[in-house]
Amino acid sequence: MTDQDDWDAVVIGSGIGGLVCAGYLAAAGRRVLVVEQHDVAGGNTHVFRRRRSYEFDVGVHYLGDCGPDGMLPAILGGLGLRDRIQFREMDQGGFDRISLPGLTVDVPAGWEPYRRRLTEALPQDAAGIEEFTGICQALAAELRAAQLSTEDLTPAELARRTPVTVRWGRRSLERLFEHCDLTPRARTVLAAQSPNYGLAPDLATVAIHSAVIDHYLRGAYYPVGGGQQLAAGLVEVLEAHGGELRTRCAAQRVLVEDGRVTGVLLADGQRVRTPLVVSNADYRRTVLELVGAEHFPQRLADRTREATMAHPFAILYLALDRPLHDRPNANLWWYRDADLEGWYQRLRRGELDTVDAMFVSFASLKEPDSGAVCPPGHSNFQVMTLCPPDPEWWGVERGPADGGRYRRGSAYLARKQQLTEAMLQAAEEALGPFRRNLTHVELATPLTQERYTRSSGGTPYGLAGWGKAGHRPDTRTTVEGLHVVGASTRHGSGIGGVATGGISCASEILGQPLLPLAHAGKLQVDPARLPERPADWDALAVSRGAARRTARGLAKLG
Repeated sequence: MTDQDDWDAVVIGSGIGGLVCAGYLAAAGRRVLVVEQHDVAGGNTHVFRRRRSYEFDVGVHYLGDCGPDGMLPAILGGLGLRDRIQFREMDQGGFDRISLPGLTVDVPAGWEPYRRRLTEALPQDAAGIEEFTGICQALAAELRAAQLSTEDLTPAELARRTPVTVRWGRRSLERLFEHCDLTPRARTVLAAQSPNYGLAPDLATVAIHSAVIDHYLRGAYYPVGGGQQLAAGLVEVLEAHGGELRTRCAAQRVLVEDGRVTGVLLADGQRVRTPLVVSNADYRRTVLELVGAEHFPQRLADRTREATMAHPFAILYLALDRPLHDRPNANLWWYRDADLEGWYQRLRRGELDTVDAMFVSFASLKEPDSGAVCPPGHSNFQVMTLCPPDPEWWGVERGPADGGRYRRGSAYLARKQQLTEAMLQAAEEALGPFRRNLTHVELATPLTQERYTRSSGGTPYGLAGWGKAGHRPDTRTTVEGLHVVGASTRHGSGIGGVATGGISCASEILGQPLLPLAHAGKLQVDPARLPERPADWDALAVSRGAARRTARGLAKLG
């Protein structure tokens, strides 16, 4: 690498949004460089290994809409990955189990089965549930039709075709609850999966909620081999088309002259020349640090500076030396009481002496035959709860992305131990005793997330508030040659949302309706160009990039 490094496009950050965009740009003949400050590509699709026995997924716990008509398989399929990345169905008769005191609801695939299951469980709220789910289903259908349209519609025509979205899309979920006259118990069941987007009902819009619920009601799946498969496949596409992934390579500054991108300054002092930058970095850090507020309209810079972030997770990674008996292949959403909105209020106040709500993902049930997840006869699962994002709550003055040290601080370690114990106690209430069988216990906090992804507040979900309710940035910016992708854009968070944002960004740059084309089965690449996979193929090694694929320090299994 030299000071004369020239590329058609540079993608900063290798989350799935950035890799999807990079893949489509490379497939179109652009020379694309992806720079990633971490050791491996993938963002929240990372996996990590412990004790040479367990592989844990950081953020991929389940995916929706991965059937034959699914959006994510279509996006991957357009890059020739349909046969390389496969998805295993969870229990479609109940992929999410919602557990409240005295009530258990197994969430099935399909809007009609979902509606029927809810009204049977909550007959006193049947009328309100019918109206609520009808609005959400109609809104989700409008959003999907708009995504797959190849027409260049005027705003007036788009509004005419999406009347439910116009009426309800930017209103809060709380407002829809009130409109449907739902009881607190029904609200808790309907919003039980809201930690999937990290927002309380008074902040989440009906559009966000509808899109996420529709995503999973189209079927719940898990990628065969774990989340790292997604990143590795996209890296293969990038490299097969002349692109390059550089890991352990941080971007320090996007260079802008006269309102247009001219290059990227790397943390080691090297300059990369390019007229096009796609930032998959945290949106606030992109605007305020990588590019600089002075290059944006004052109003946008102020809005970004004042933005709030969605709640982050604390995640407890657990392994047992015995199987999990008598459990369906379903996630668990467990609530100590039937007042979800009260729980969010306590969360905002930082009251986590007890864990009153949690999500449990059972990796060893989703991949029962995988030798990577855990040894035979063992179990691998994660317990998650939303928590405050403020570094002060964790006993530190500032987060690691801002230079703060935290890992050995006594206040941080004490808070971490307190929360670990509270989460273990809640998990045993929900699952029964298991501590004597523990072989691995490890808590990841929002500071852990921030250290690896540099996300503001350590959240995987991006912005909670950016100016007016429901407003989020588009992928195009006011700086010529600068685009953004990732969890904070209008396409939403989660793997499906950021992948959609990635292909939409590539569509804007290339001037082609890539998502409708991919969904219709059109390939942008020749799958024969992708490399053969040897018997010892390792998604984690591939995700380090060609230059570092065999470098020392890669954790192994077995």
